[in-house]
Amino acid sequence: MKYVYPAVFTPEDGGFSVFFPDLEGCYTTGDDLADALYMAADVLAFTLYDYEKRRKIIPAPSTLSDIETTGDEFVNFIACDTIEYQKRNNNRAVKKTLSIPEWLNEAAIAKGINFSQVLQDGLKAQLGL
Repeated sequence: MKYVYPAVFTPEDGGFSVFFPDLEGCYTTGDDLADALYMAADVLAFTLYDYEKRRKIIPAPSTLSDIETTGDEFVNFIACDTIEYQKRNNNRAVKKTLSIPEWLNEAAIAKGINFSQVLQDGLKAQLGL
C-alpha cells in the first residue's frame, strides 16, 4: 500500500521536528534535513502499517492549502509503502503446519527441496509481491 501525506517540518537547534497533522501521534525528529526526511518516511510507514494491522480508518491526507505554518516551518509531502516497510521490519518467522501427499513429501526430500522457501516463493507469486 502506497501513501503520500503532508508533514510539517519545524527547525530546532540545527535539526528538525516533524509531525503529520492528519495522523494522531505521528511525529519524529531529525538531526538535519536529510535525517528528518528519512525519519519522517519511517514513522509514516510505521503509523500507517499500524492503522492497517488494527483495521483503523486511515484518514485522507490534507492538501497544502489546508495546513497552516508559522515562522520557519514548512510543509513537505512524504511518501511511504507499507508493504516494503513490512518486508524490511517484520521478518519474524511464523510456524505453519501444512499437509501434502506422502509421495510428494518423499520426492521433495529426495531432491533436497527447502519446503519453507518453496512456500514463501509460492505465496509471493500468488500475492504478486
